[in-house]
Amino acid sequence: MQLPLVLTLVGTDRPGLVESVARVVADHDGNWLESRLCRLGGQFAGIVRILTRTERRAALTAALHALAAEGLTVEIFEDAPAARPVASGRAAQLELVGQDRPGIVRQVSATLAARGVNVEELATECVSAPMSGETLFQARAKLRLPDNCDVAALRAELERLAADLLVDIVFEPIPAPGPGAESGA
Repeated sequence: MQLPLVLTLVGTDRPGLVESVARVVADHDGNWLESRLCRLGGQFAGIVRILTRTERRAALTAALHALAAEGLTVEIFEDAPAARPVASGRAAQLELVGQDRPGIVRQVSATLAARGVNVEELATECVSAPMSGETLFQARAKLRLPDNCDVAALRAELERLAADLLVDIVFEPIPAPGPGAESGA
C-alpha cells in the first residue's frame, strides 16, 4: 500500500543538501511528488510531499532523521488525503510592492483572514529599488476566496490598505475554467 508523507526540512544551506534528501527517498523506494524549497538568510528550508510503501516508512523515517548528522532537521507528517478539505471558492492572486517596513504581512494577512480568504502560497522578498537603491518589499500570493466573498468589497479594503501602507497592490480573481476545460490536477 502507498503512503503519502509530507516532510519539512530546515538546515544550514550547502551544496548537495537536496541530493541527500532525494537519495534517501529514492533509496527507500519513495517517489518525490512535489516540493517547495528555498534558501532564506543562509538557511535551507523546504516542504516535500512524497509517496512511499507502508512497509518502508520506518526505515525511510530513520534514514531521513539520520540527516541530522549533516545539519538537516527533518519532520515527517502523514498526508491523509481523505482528511484534506476539498478546495472550494475562487482562486485569486495578489501582488504587492512598496517601501519595506515592519507589519506589512501582518496587516495584509489580517485583512484577508477577516474575509475568510485562505493564503495557499506566499512568497516575499526584499530587493533594492532600481533607481534609488531603497529597500522594496515584494510579495506574491495565491489565494482561495470563500464562495460568499464579496470581491468588490475585498478589493476596496485592499486598496484602502495599500494607501495606508504606501504600497501598490494588484488583486485579481482568477477566472474559473470554462465547461469542458481540464483542471490540470
